[in-house]
Amino acid sequence: MAKAKAVGSARSGYSEIALSGAWSLTSPARKGTFGIALPGDVHTALIDAGEIPDPYFGANEQIVMWVNRTPWTVERNFEAAPADLDGYLTLTLSEVDCIARIFLNNELIAETDNAFRRYDFDVTGKVLEGLNTLRIEFAVTRDVAKARAEAHPFPIPFTKNYLTNGLEGVHMNFVRKVACHAGWDWGICLMPTGVYGRMAIRKSRIARQESVQVDQAHGKKSVELQITTRLFAFAEGSVEISHAIDGQTITDKVVVRPGENVLVHNLTIKNPKLWWPNGQGEQPLYELVTDLEGEVTRRKIGLRKLEWVIEKDEIDHTFKVRVNGRDITMMGANWIPADAIPSRITEPIVRDLLESAVAANMNMIRIWGGGQYEPDYFYDLCDELGILIWQDFMFACMSYPSNREFLDDVRVEITQQVRRLSHHACIALWCGDNEVIGSLTWYDETKANPERYLANYDRMSSMLQQIVEDEDPARRFWPSSPSLGYLDFSDGWHSDTRGDLHYWDVWHSAKSFEAYRTVNPRFASEFGFQSFTSMNVIETFTNPEDRNPSSPVMENHQRNDGGNARILETMCRYFRFPADFEQMVFLSQIQQGLAIKTAIEYWRSTKPRCMGTLYWQINDTYPVASWASLDYGGQWKLLHYMARRFYLPVNVVAVPDKDDIVLKGINDTADKVEIALDVQVANIDGKSKTVHGKRGKIGPNAAAELARIPSSKLGEGDFLFFSWTDEDGRPLGENDYFPRAYKYYDLPEARVKAAWSTVEGAPVLTLTTDRPAFFVTASVDLPGHFSDNALTLLPGHETRLTFTPRKGAKPTQKALSSTLRLRHLRETY
Repeated sequence: MAKAKAVGSARSGYSEIALSGAWSLTSPARKGTFGIALPGDVHTALIDAGEIPDPYFGANEQIVMWVNRTPWTVERNFEAAPADLDGYLTLTLSEVDCIARIFLNNELIAETDNAFRRYDFDVTGKVLEGLNTLRIEFAVTRDVAKARAEAHPFPIPFTKNYLTNGLEGVHMNFVRKVACHAGWDWGICLMPTGVYGRMAIRKSRIARQESVQVDQAHGKKSVELQITTRLFAFAEGSVEISHAIDGQTITDKVVVRPGENVLVHNLTIKNPKLWWPNGQGEQPLYELVTDLEGEVTRRKIGLRKLEWVIEKDEIDHTFKVRVNGRDITMMGANWIPADAIPSRITEPIVRDLLESAVAANMNMIRIWGGGQYEPDYFYDLCDELGILIWQDFMFACMSYPSNREFLDDVRVEITQQVRRLSHHACIALWCGDNEVIGSLTWYDETKANPERYLANYDRMSSMLQQIVEDEDPARRFWPSSPSLGYLDFSDGWHSDTRGDLHYWDVWHSAKSFEAYRTVNPRFASEFGFQSFTSMNVIETFTNPEDRNPSSPVMENHQRNDGGNARILETMCRYFRFPADFEQMVFLSQIQQGLAIKTAIEYWRSTKPRCMGTLYWQINDTYPVASWASLDYGGQWKLLHYMARRFYLPVNVVAVPDKDDIVLKGINDTADKVEIALDVQVANIDGKSKTVHGKRGKIGPNAAAELARIPSSKLGEGDFLFFSWTDEDGRPLGENDYFPRAYKYYDLPEARVKAAWSTVEGAPVLTLTTDRPAFFVTASVDLPGHFSDNALTLLPGHETRLTFTPRKGAKPTQKALSSTLRLRHLRETY
C-alpha cells in the first residue's frame, strides 16, 4: 500500500500520495488476477505473467490480438494519514490510455477518454483516513471508436495504414490515442491499454500549480523573462509563490479566487549565455525553480531567439529557421514513438536514440503527428543536446470529427500541451497535423464531397492556430505538414517553391534515386527509402527457416504493401543480385543509404534555396523492415553512418550537371571557411590520377561551386574520389561519385585488412585494402558505433576508426577484435 510522501517543507502543508507501483490487473473476460506496474501497460503485465508470448516474435501479433479486444481493470489500495487529508485534494492522472472510468472507494468519480491529457480531479472529502481503494476500468477502445464512427452524421474514413497485413483497422480518428498503436506501414497493431504518466493525490492548502510558461525578450546584452504561472484555487485566499533563476528570486504574496488564476512576473538576465542548436554553439541552461507553498517544480531554460523566416524572394517564399540572428540549415529526421509497448519507453533508451541523432550531426527532429507528445524528460534531453523539435499536434493521415464535444476535448489537450512544453528551448514549431490536408484526396468519401470535408478540416485547423496564437504567440504555427502556408489548403505535396515538402515518389512510385534531383524543396520534411532491419535483429524475431524475404514472418514484419518486393526491385536496378539472404539484408541497407544520400547531398547543395531536410525516419517501434536509420534497439544501420557524413557542417558533394560533374562546397557554420580539395579520377583497378587540387573558399552559411569536372574524363571503370582538409591540413571529409549504377562495374575481390591499436586508452581500428573496396563496413557484437562506416577504401590509404560504446558498455580491445566482422559490396554477390 502507498504511504503518504511529503513534498516541500513541513510548514507548507503540500504533500503527495504516490499511486505509482504495484496494482492488480483483472478482466471480466479472463480468469485470474495478475500484477501490473503502473505507470505501465497491460501487454507488459501479461508478458511478465507468462500469459502471452513476445508480440514481436514471428507472427505473434495475431496471437496476442485478443488483449486489445478485452476490457481490463486495474486496482490498488493506499493509505492516507490525517495529515494527508488536511487540505484540498487533487487526483492527478496523465496519459490514461484511454477510455476509462475512475472509482474511488467504489464511487464513480470521473471518466477519461483522451490519452494526451492530464486529468486533475477534485477528490477533497472522498479520500478516507486509513485504507482507500482506487480502481480504473478500461473500455475496449476499438469498440468505442467504432460506435462513435457509426453514430457520426457523415462518414469519416480511417487511414489505410491500419489495413496492413490483413487487419480490419480501427477508427482511431474518433478517439484521442496514439494513432500508430493500431498499426502503421512500419508498425505493429497492439492497441495497448494502461496509464503512462503521473499518478498521484496532491494535497494543497488553497491552490495547486497548473503550468509555468516563460517568454523571452532579447536585448543586446540582456534577456527579459516573462514568467506566466497558472494556479487553480479551490477557495479564495492568499498564497505565496516564488521563482528563482540565475541567482535571482522573485517572491510574491497574491490573492487567489476559485478557479484558474494567472500570475505574471518579470525578471531580467544580464549578459546571457545563449543556447544554440547542435553544431552551432553551446547549450547552456538556466534552472527555474517555482515554489508554491512547498509544491516545487523545476524547469531548464535555454535563452535563444528563434524565428521562422517566411518571406518573398525571387523564387516564391523562403522557409528557414533563424536562431539568435543566424540562418541555420535544419538537418535531421522524423521521430516516432520509441517502442510499440509503452512500458519499454524509458529515459535511458530515449537518451541513447537522441545521442545517436546528435552523433550524426542532426540539429532537428520532427515529432510526427501519428505518435505521441513525448514525456518531459524527452524535451529536457533535447534542450541538453541541442536538438530543435518540429512538434506536430497528434493528427495524421485522415480526417477527424469537428463536432463541439470532440473539439472541446482537443482544445483542452492542445492548451495543456502548449503550456507544458513552451518553456523549452528545443521547441521550434507547432504544426497542426501530418498530411491531413493531403488525405482529403485519398478516400472515396472525401473525394466525393470535398467541400464538406474541407470545411470540417478548417474547423479543427483554425482552432489549433488560435490556441497557439493565444498561448504561445512567440512561436510559429504551421497548419500541416506538408503545407504551403496559412489558409492554403492546396496540394503542398508537389510544389517545391514554398513551404515544406513530403517527397515520396522514389519509394512509393518506384522512381530512380536520380529523381530526387528533379525537385528543389525549400524544406523537405519527409522522404525516405526502406531497408531490411539488420541481420542480428532479424535473428531476434525469426527462426532460421523464416529468413527469406518472401516468408510469412518476414512479410509480417513488412507493413508497407509490396515493400519487400520494392527493395528487391531496386537492387536489380543498381546492384548485382545478392548471393544469399544475409547479403541481401546488407545490400538493402547500402541502397537505403545511397538513396537518402542522393537526396540530401543535392538539396543541401542548393542552399539557400533548401534550408532543411528531415528524412523519414530515425527510429523504429519494433523490429521491422522500414525507413529507419536506427534499428529497433538503437543499433546504427548504414544510413545512419552515411547521415553522419552527408550532414557534415563543412561538406563537399558531387552533382551532375549536363555534361559535367560539379563539386559543390557546403558551409553550415557562421564563419567563412577555406578548404583544400583533392579530386581524383579513380579506377576499380586501383589506379587514380588527380584532376583537381586547389583551395576553395565558401562563405558563411552558404554553398559554392568549387570544381567542375567534365564527365568525359571518366572512363568505363572510373569514378570520382575526393577529400578535403581545413587550412591547417586537418582532414574534414571524404566522398565519392559513381556516374553509373554499381552493377555495371566489375568490382575487384578486394582483401580488406584490420589492425587494432590503442590511442589515448581507446581502441582504434585501422583498415587497409589491396584493391578498391566499397561500402566497407566494420561491425562487432557489442553495443556501440564506429566513427565511420560504409566506406570507400583505396589501396595505399589507411582509414582509422574509433569505437564509441552505447548503453554503458565498456568493451576491451580483445572483446572488440574477437567479434569484428568486415564486409563490403563485392562480397554481396
